[in-house]
Amino acid sequence: MIFKWLKRYMPRGLYGRAALILIFPVVFLQLVVSVVFIQRQFEGVTTQMTRAVAREVRLVLDRAVEKDSDPDGLAEVLASLQMRIAFPDEITGEDTRRWYDFSALIVNRNLRGLIPEIQVVQLAENKVVRLKMKSEAGPVQIEFDRARVSATNSHQLLVNMVFFGALLTLVAYLYLRNQLKPITRLAAAAEAFGRGRHVPYSPGGAVEVRAAGNAFVDMRARIERQIEQRTLMLSGVSHDLRTPLTRLRLGLSLLETDDREPLLRDVEEMQRMLDAFLSFARGAHEGEPETVRPKDLVERVVADCARGGLNVVLHACEGGGVVKWRVSAMRRALENLIENAVRYGGMAEVSLRITEKSIRVRVEDCGPGIAPQDREEALKPFARLDEARNQNKGLGVGLGLSIAADVARAHGGVLRLDESTRLGGLCADMVFAR
Repeated sequence: MIFKWLKRYMPRGLYGRAALILIFPVVFLQLVVSVVFIQRQFEGVTTQMTRAVAREVRLVLDRAVEKDSDPDGLAEVLASLQMRIAFPDEITGEDTRRWYDFSALIVNRNLRGLIPEIQVVQLAENKVVRLKMKSEAGPVQIEFDRARVSATNSHQLLVNMVFFGALLTLVAYLYLRNQLKPITRLAAAAEAFGRGRHVPYSPGGAVEVRAAGNAFVDMRARIERQIEQRTLMLSGVSHDLRTPLTRLRLGLSLLETDDREPLLRDVEEMQRMLDAFLSFARGAHEGEPETVRPKDLVERVVADCARGGLNVVLHACEGGGVVKWRVSAMRRALENLIENAVRYGGMAEVSLRITEKSIRVRVEDCGPGIAPQDREEALKPFARLDEARNQNKGLGVGLGLSIAADVARAHGGVLRLDESTRLGGLCADMVFAR
């Protein structure tokens, strides 16, 4: 719960999370080493060097203020210590340093602590330290090289850390990418199968990934066998029933009684039921995925349904683009939604909305609708909701919404049922991610 807010900023992809797992420890290690290095190198070493130079400055200062000091002896001391001395008329200026020169703070603090006479410490000039101090003989200015109080090339460790850290991170990422490839291939195969496509896949990678891949292959084969067996069973039953239905229709047409018409209507209804069984048997995996424009497909289906005598209109079409759909399955799903809307609402309005991330096909009617607590049940095969969708207004077998839901799921989408805010009846949305 404490880190729940952090989830919003975490990478969602596998590669992003793997990169974070690699980069975070490397960066954290470099920060720790950098802190230790700065404490020991910039502070410890600089303090030791500054103390040694402070003793030398004290020696030069004492020799310079001696009344009977030998100028040649002072010059010899300055030469041996590699320092320069001057006697200005007054002490001017103020402490200076570059903004990024953190070791200058340590140098300034230690020199002032060891030599109280110091008034000004100037470290801004490149490779030079200038000290201005007061003495018994008046103002004194001493200069020496900056290398005397600071470690040279102290940045090399940081540069090496950054370079080799980046290099090793790249090598580790390339190695890890090869380990992640089998996982991404498995995810792609599972996603394609969920959308109704069969892509070649062979398990590979680590033992655990290979085991998951083998389990997926077995599951896919088992599901495909079940779909094939269901299709063969329903197709066989429906096909075998067509012949006696045809003989029965022919025999009824030869009768001269008044009961002939009701019996013929029953036969026609049985024929429609068989057609519904065949559509359900074919399922959402009929045909191969094709590149199609959703707008063109929806317009053709609406036009064909209107030509067939259904009261359907195309309300709106927004957006464009192409997708890979099983055209026959999508057509059958949309036709089922339109037929249900016309059957129970008397009319249907179809709209299409395409965005960068999703596609929504909506079918609305002005009928009685479906109660919220019954909508999940309505999507099940052979569901019959007599109260919401009056069976007297048109007989059916309860497969229209189920077929549409199967088709939507097979294309990576979902079928949602809701109340139409515009017409007051049922609103059926097929929503697909792009």
